[in-house]
Amino acid sequence: MRERRITSRDNPDIRRWKKLSESSRARKEAGLMLIEGLHLITAWRSARKEVLPTLLILGERGAARHAIHSWLEEELRLDGFGECVYLPEALFMKLSGTETPSGALAVAPLPSPAPLAGNLDTLVLDGVQDPGNLGALLRTAAAAGISQAVFSRDCADLWSPKALRAGQGAQFQLNLHADVDLPDFLRAFQGETLATALLDAETLHEAAWPVDTPIAWVFGAEGQGIRASVLEAAKRRIRVFMPGAACRGGAVESLNVTAAAAICLFETLRRRQAAPMK
Repeated sequence: MRERRITSRDNPDIRRWKKLSESSRARKEAGLMLIEGLHLITAWRSARKEVLPTLLILGERGAARHAIHSWLEEELRLDGFGECVYLPEALFMKLSGTETPSGALAVAPLPSPAPLAGNLDTLVLDGVQDPGNLGALLRTAAAAGISQAVFSRDCADLWSPKALRAGQGAQFQLNLHADVDLPDFLRAFQGETLATALLDAETLHEAAWPVDTPIAWVFGAEGQGIRASVLEAAKRRIRVFMPGAACRGGAVESLNVTAAAAICLFETLRRRQAAPMK
């Protein structure tokens, strides 16, 4: 593995990496993303063995940490990276998206998704624009055993640093498809399509659907919710029963989208586990 040190903020590589951390367009044009922290770097490498990160970036403090030093020694033996760049701490912090940088960054290629499938359990997100919520939703879906996620064009960028941190490696476990025409996808889906809604909806624990068929769960942004065209394409509308919404003047109107998704996805998992073996 080749090693070098950069000390100038005007270095063209620094400017290029800074754009990767800030701009969805830059990531798409370069076909690259910036991954921060040993946990995410390791998760990426474990999930994508055929396409490894090509560049490791270490800050002064990070390179001195025992955990990173030990990990780097192992990487040197495996020859997993093409290059390691060392930065002064002040320069590293300009690339990091956190107040307390982890000390390690990797530049990695954006993954190429597998073909979009119409018969896999799928998380469907319509207009979720907060990258923290989007990452948390992916993390919940991965934990619940979902294998695929699709996104409307106006969702947050899957590969932004904030979404990656919130996902904690979920982006590397799921088959992800952005800019999907959600009504078309739902109409063609070979299974049950369930959309969360507050009006004209069955309550989650009373609604019945087959447990042995693929499920596509649809969630929208907290403010706007799911668009009418997407709701119309789903077979069922489901709401989570909230007795607290009727208390104190109905101050609790709805759940955070990540909380609602956790309830719905794990209720689906519970039903499957409780179903008698055939």
